[in-house]
Amino acid sequence: MNGYQQETSAWDKLTGTMTLSPTRAAVIKQTYILFSVSVLSAMAGGYIGATSPMMVSFFSGWMGWIAAMAILNIVPRIAIAARHNPVLGVSALVFDGFFSGIALSPLLFYATMVAPTMIVAALGITGFVFLGVTTYIMTSGRTFSAPKGLMMGMFFTLMGAMILNSFMNIGVLGILISLGIGAMGVCSLVYSTSSVLGTPDADSPIPGALMLFAGVFNIFVAALNLLLRLLGGSRD
Repeated sequence: MNGYQQETSAWDKLTGTMTLSPTRAAVIKQTYILFSVSVLSAMAGGYIGATSPMMVSFFSGWMGWIAAMAILNIVPRIAIAARHNPVLGVSALVFDGFFSGIALSPLLFYATMVAPTMIVAALGITGFVFLGVTTYIMTSGRTFSAPKGLMMGMFFTLMGAMILNSFMNIGVLGILISLGIGAMGVCSLVYSTSSVLGTPDADSPIPGALMLFAGVFNIFVAALNLLLRLLGGSRD
């Protein structure tokens, strides 16, 4: 059984087991709750952005790109600086998720034009990854086992790919790509969770929630891009 030390290798973060103090166990659960809030905020922002021609046009240009990069770098710093202020810290976290969805509006708009079902597929794969790892975290008590988290996440990913195929008929290649994306997502979430738990001064759930959200956001963008390349070209 591997234990986490202050300096932990990447391999240990994916294979180790850690006994949590009551405080640390509570913080990681709070982290996942705030992480869920960020995801929901991003979904709301993405919907508003993708259905607003003005947002799509602005963030498709260089000025929008610069604004997005500036805000997406500044807001997380504000959230971390205010991590001991529940109102300001959580507000910054919610805004970070919401604005991330808004900034993604050009890609989401393109997906709705080329292959609307791809947004559902990408959200589905990302959602099953999130659900699997979150279920493990919420039921793990005071022991975090990275291998068990990986197995739970992989199981949900497999089920998700099968369900998506049954409703959307994405084909064998689509299933394999979805499984690959899901596997990367599960590894990313478990790795990030291990990193959060291995931080000695992790006394607030906000920094961890930001780290987890960044990982899931990147997974969703990668999933949507790959699925669009796979199936988008065959649609009118």
